[in-house]
Amino acid sequence: MINIEELKEKVLAGYQLSYDEGVELYHTADKEALYHAADEIREHFCGNTIDLCSITNAKSGRCPQDCKWCSQSRHYNTNVEEYEVVDRQEALDQALVSAQKGVRRHSLVTSGRRVYNKTLDQLIPIYKKIKEKTDLSLCASMGLIDEGQLRRLQEEVGIEHYHCNLETAPSYFPELVSTHSIDEKIITIKTAQKLGIKVCSGGIIGMGETAEHRVELAATLADLGVHSIPINILTPVEGTPLEGTEMLTEEEILSTFAVFRFMNPKANIRFAGGRIQIKPYQHKALRAGVSAALTGDYLTTTGSKIEDDLRDFQEAGFSTTH
Repeated sequence: MINIEELKEKVLAGYQLSYDEGVELYHTADKEALYHAADEIREHFCGNTIDLCSITNAKSGRCPQDCKWCSQSRHYNTNVEEYEVVDRQEALDQALVSAQKGVRRHSLVTSGRRVYNKTLDQLIPIYKKIKEKTDLSLCASMGLIDEGQLRRLQEEVGIEHYHCNLETAPSYFPELVSTHSIDEKIITIKTAQKLGIKVCSGGIIGMGETAEHRVELAATLADLGVHSIPINILTPVEGTPLEGTEMLTEEEILSTFAVFRFMNPKANIRFAGGRIQIKPYQHKALRAGVSAALTGDYLTTTGSKIEDDLRDFQEAGFSTTH
């Protein structure tokens, strides 16, 4: 039987958990000990500060990819709002609100397999305005971007982070997507890292994967040295192949947060999409390894109000970054 306390001490000393240890840890019967130990690891490496970020849906719908969870795929009839590029003033206003309320980082997110230069030409002026009007750190989430485009974002507007979710375990990915591979995502991540850009990459849980798949994803992200790991909880969308998927239990979700913390001790384990589903026990997740949050509205789903997040995190004993 795995000794959670001993494993915690090893992680605090710099030990990297193996996949097998992660699986055993996930299945431990002593869940409270698991959550408490993950909380101690979080406090040791990340302190009691919640890292906040926000996003703007900068290009919506009409995506040619067939990701089974996604309302923006043109393969499925979901009635999602569609537009080519967000209005510049609307995007600036969203960023200004986030900055005024204490959010640290903001990203423009585009639908599609990759961003094209024509779209990038329209988005860069938006970034420049945000940079001119705020002190927000800038992030981008634009699919399978190439090195030249990343250099433009880095040199022309100073993006510091790039987001590219792996979405799920490499071994499970082909069950959910056929139009691109996880290897292409990993190439994108490594390209950003080569340029000195910090990477935000996580996934969605509750898409029919096993606990072992979740641990595999955590191990893959650890191997890649990812700085920020958003953990989305599937919100089944009518019209997609996953519309009838059963939601994970509280124990499954909390165990996922905790094991991700054990396996990625220095990363920001981040609340992301689907968080409204766990509001009744969000305070438990905050004590099971979580150190960051995507706040405000998300892409095509309603998120959490920034004011509510600030209150909830402060009541749980956390401060927020500015």
